[in-house]
Amino acid sequence: MSELILHHYPTSLFSEKARLMLGFKGLSWRSVIIPSILPKPDVTALTGGYRKTPVLQVGADIYCDTALIARRLEAEKSAPTFYPEGQEFTAASLANWADSVLFLHSVSLVFQPASLAVRFAKVPPEAVKAFVADRSMFFDGGSATRLPLELAQHQWPTLMSRLDTQLERNGDFLLGVPSIADFSVAHTLWFLKQTPVTAPLVDDYPAVLAWYQRVIGFGHGAASELSPADAIEIAHSATPAQLPEEAFTDPNGFNVGDQVSVSAVDYGVDPVEGELVFNGREEIIVRREDGRAGTLHVHFPRYGFRIAKR
Repeated sequence: MSELILHHYPTSLFSEKARLMLGFKGLSWRSVIIPSILPKPDVTALTGGYRKTPVLQVGADIYCDTALIARRLEAEKSAPTFYPEGQEFTAASLANWADSVLFLHSVSLVFQPASLAVRFAKVPPEAVKAFVADRSMFFDGGSATRLPLELAQHQWPTLMSRLDTQLERNGDFLLGVPSIADFSVAHTLWFLKQTPVTAPLVDDYPAVLAWYQRVIGFGHGAASELSPADAIEIAHSATPAQLPEEAFTDPNGFNVGDQVSVSAVDYGVDPVEGELVFNGREEIIVRREDGRAGTLHVHFPRYGFRIAKR
């Protein structure tokens, strides 16, 4: 069986979500550190240009977006589960809310001037300038927009109060037992906890803070370093896994064999082009060829992504 390889960087909040998911599952994995801004030639060789972080590699199969990475990890090890029986829809829906609504609030709060001054205090000015320029284009062309700081601050107590109530009703975890919802909420709060400017937005809610510490306590599993070049060689030497079997008719008429581009809907909408080889209810798979990485299957969640004819 191929190793799990996570392409990530330490300060990425969605990477922290993936690392915590790996810890919850008790999995061993290889760690490939990638740049936080473009260009990213090594990871682009694997994805074909997918903009977001992290990416999970399993041999020649590349999984984009933590919603789909969670389902791949569930297939790798079914217990403990991200989707408690009878609460699958609730867990996935609450996770989606956190990864969109709560995420956008957290970004606005973290990127306020006072927080950025602390966050980048030891970073060279030219590196800060490059990071800001890179992120300024992140929302171009997508459906998501940056929240004004004043609005994020205004709405934050409501969001935290709702989390407080959910924990009051259900106990140690958002749905009573750990689920994908916990990791999707926790990584947005982890982002806020990184500077003393925004940490009180979590610390001022004792029940939420205690829950957050329980989730962070799952750790990151057993990671070992891997170079980008070795990850690419692993992909080149591997064959993509067998495709899923599912009877499905696309409502927009896309068929296996079509030449397509797939892109995120919300932000980071850079398209990935290739041959559509699987089109299902939860997952889209595109085959692409790369001179360095060979034949690859790049996997995307259906929800939150669009397909277009090339």
